[in-house]
Amino acid sequence: MEQATKKFASSEPIKVSDSDAGFPHKVAKIAGTDLNACLTCLSCSGGCPMYQYMDYGPHGIMRLVVLGLKREALTSNTIWRCLGCHTCAAVCPMAINIASVMDYLRQECLAEKLPVGDKPLWEFYRSMLNTARRHGRVAKLELMVEHKIRTMGLGPKAWFQDVLLGQTMMLKHKLHLLPSRLMSSGRAAVRKILDAGPWATY
Repeated sequence: MEQATKKFASSEPIKVSDSDAGFPHKVAKIAGTDLNACLTCLSCSGGCPMYQYMDYGPHGIMRLVVLGLKREALTSNTIWRCLGCHTCAAVCPMAINIASVMDYLRQECLAEKLPVGDKPLWEFYRSMLNTARRHGRVAKLELMVEHKIRTMGLGPKAWFQDVLLGQTMMLKHKLHLLPSRLMSSGRAAVRKILDAGPWATY
C-alpha cells in the first residue's frame, strides 16, 4: 500500500459552500456519538496505525463531517483504510466513537454509489463479504483467489506478490484448502444480514 499525500496539505481549498448542514446530525445520530465534542487534538490520528497511508486521517474526517462536507468525507480513502481497531476511540479524550463514524461513512458511500476512495481495498472487502455470504464465515484461501482475480488489472506483480506468504500460511496450518462452513441455518442468517447491506448492489 503506497503512502498517500495528505489532501489537507494541498494548495487547493475545500469549498465550504458545498456543505450539507444536515449531514453531521445524521452521522451523530446513527453512529451514536457527539461529534461536536471533538477538540481536533489529533490524538486519534496520532494513535492510528494506518494514519500515514490515509489522505485525511481520523481527525480530518471528523472535521469534514462536522463541517458537513459530505462528498469529501465519503470519497476519501481514509474511511476504507481504517482498520476498525478502535485505537482512535480509546485515545480520544472526549470518548468519541470514531470507528463507528467510519463504519457509517463506508456504508453511506456504497448506498449513494459514490466513487470508493481505495478501489483495490474495496475489492478485498467485497471478496471477503462474498466468502462470508457463501460459507457463513470467511474462507481465507477462497478470499485470496477471488481478490487476486478482481484485481488482475493491477498487473502480474499484484497476482504473485503474496505467493510466498500463502505458502508459509499453509505450512503453519493457517490456510486451509477447504473452507470451514456454518450449518445451513447459520449460513442463511449471515446471508440475510449481508444482503440487507448496500455492498451487494454497489
